[in-house]
Amino acid sequence: MQAGAMIDPALVARIEASFGKQAFMTTLGARLVRVAPGEIEITMPVSAHLCQQHGFVHAGAVSTIADSAAGYAALTTMPAGNGVLTAEFKINLLAPATGDELVAKGRVVKAGRTLTLAMAEVFAVTAGKAKLCAMLTATCMTIAAREGVSD
Repeated sequence: MQAGAMIDPALVARIEASFGKQAFMTTLGARLVRVAPGEIEITMPVSAHLCQQHGFVHAGAVSTIADSAAGYAALTTMPAGNGVLTAEFKINLLAPATGDELVAKGRVVKAGRTLTLAMAEVFAVTAGKAKLCAMLTATCMTIAAREGVSD
């Protein structure tokens, strides 16, 4: 997944395992490509089945990878065994999502015991050149000791 950085392999394995359970990410073709404390990167290839009537990636697909990037960034700050759920998010669509792939970069703004504020930027990449196309802010909730909800 990533080279160089000294990242806790247990954290990476935990996030990868959780991400792997998301069937919708598979449907979208999204891949988890970077895990670090408080940071996540997800890529998604642009393809016709994700586009709306004008040929741009549908806002729902853009929102989905942004939400997952922010949520998983939040999960990296939570104790193992806890789950994360998005309580709310707001997204600004800044430019049409077009190109070869989209890259969602999530990061924690402020981690709390129960609520974590996170954000994600989504870049449309064409021939290696990235353009910011969306920004999301999210409030993520730590879910502890609830049956069926864990990382």
